[in-house]
Amino acid sequence: MIQLCPPVVVPTPSNARSHLRVPGGNGYSHARQPRGQERVITGNRQASWAFADAYAAEDEALHWARDRAREAGLRSVSPSTGAALRMLAATVDAKAVAEIGTGTGVSGIHLLHGMRPDGVLTTVDPEPEHQQFARQAFRACGFASNRARFIPGRALDVLPRLADVGYDLVFCDGDRLELLEYLAESLRLLRPGGLVVFEGVFANGRTVDSGPQPTEVIRIRELLRAVRESQDLVPSLLPVGDGLLCAVKR
Repeated sequence: MIQLCPPVVVPTPSNARSHLRVPGGNGYSHARQPRGQERVITGNRQASWAFADAYAAEDEALHWARDRAREAGLRSVSPSTGAALRMLAATVDAKAVAEIGTGTGVSGIHLLHGMRPDGVLTTVDPEPEHQQFARQAFRACGFASNRARFIPGRALDVLPRLADVGYDLVFCDGDRLELLEYLAESLRLLRPGGLVVFEGVFANGRTVDSGPQPTEVIRIRELLRAVRESQDLVPSLLPVGDGLLCAVKR
């Protein structure tokens, strides 16, 4: 297990117990909080997350895309994550964005809303039928057909064909077993000052859980360490949705 930051010592009563975890020397140790305080913190956080999702108002086209994702058994980015993607695309004045994992178009809609009016989203997914739903959702949002380029196929087969230093933002929401390969490709694709963004890095809390974890969680931990230690990136981990790892290419 990787160590994500130096050990943290939390002075609390020795008989207090909590499931709140902070990085420790040999993995993840328990930061002890009184049970009543833990319930207040947990309740406040859940309420805050719910408020953040409600604050990010979504239109009918997004709701339609989310419904198609649920029917297909796909996980969509949360409304607050979508709002963050929209803001990040606007922050870099994105004209060219690459997306790994089209799904039914939820994240793509948010990215397109944040991009320049003449911007083009290149979105890759191994399931062409999912991309058809995304096409319909984009059209319902009023985006012209030339605003999105759909490429069916496995990301690691498609990405090497995209132009070096040709993108302002790369959004990764694909196979978690391939995260480090996505990072390497993103560094090649991005211009200096561009953003790489990984969704779902909390893995529903498993990333910081001290128990045995599946390979995909181990890959997330390796990604977090690689991004933090890279001399080519300025990273930040945003606690929205299921965790959004962002980094600016120097």
